[in-house]
Amino acid sequence: MKVTRITTNNQRDTAVTDDISLDHQLLFFRTPAIFTVKGKETTLNGHSVMLCSSGSLRSFRPASSKGIRYDMVVLNMNSSDKQYVESMSIPFDTPIELSDDYVISAMLRAMSSHIMHKSLYQSEFMELSMRLILIAISENCHKLPPGKVETIPRYNELKAIRDAIYDEPMTHWSAEEISEDMGISRPYFHRLYLSAFGVTCRQDIIESRLIYASELLRTTDMSISAVAETCGYDSDAYFMRQFKQHKGCTPSEYRRRAVSNGDLDAE
Repeated sequence: MKVTRITTNNQRDTAVTDDISLDHQLLFFRTPAIFTVKGKETTLNGHSVMLCSSGSLRSFRPASSKGIRYDMVVLNMNSSDKQYVESMSIPFDTPIELSDDYVISAMLRAMSSHIMHKSLYQSEFMELSMRLILIAISENCHKLPPGKVETIPRYNELKAIRDAIYDEPMTHWSAEEISEDMGISRPYFHRLYLSAFGVTCRQDIIESRLIYASELLRTTDMSISAVAETCGYDSDAYFMRQFKQHKGCTPSEYRRRAVSNGDLDAE
């Protein structure tokens, strides 16, 4: 299962109609969408995903005036890969509404970040990540009856906050203000957030900013200073230091790599 292209945080205000492709695609929608597949129209109001087969024509459009946001992974799948998908009972060309997109969203972010680093095991990382995504989709399609598990208080609110952090990375997010808005103490908010997602709110704020900064470095000619300011950094030096710490290279080096790769794999 070879990943040939990843694009994240795509935004459109109008309908998207894909040309018939020889490749398979995984589409992950972060906003409500209306799908048309083989002449059948389906509306999903939450986060959703669709595994598209090669040679199929499909279109989708926003379900609201706010437009549509989605990630896309382009795949080369052989017969063995297709059998694996079938064994997971995941239907092709069928939009699936997700009750919880945490694993899928996290893996797509990890793949998008990792693809810029030409590591020895990059292809293995991408394939294993895709298999984890497929497992998460399959589990969503075939949920077991709820068991006696302890739920995290106010999980839906926390998840909405986390989605907003990644959807609006340019916002000046503050854990203190978020906890105040929720009417809880900052230490309690920290414990809830860490229990829900395995990372702190601050870590997610940093990651969302760096993902957005990477996108701007790849797709625009904005100066490093302008990118830093757009992503909510008051100090260029702090932005560059944090970028190198998390990405393993400076913003300028990252941009040069993206240009040398033709921006095909950088996304």
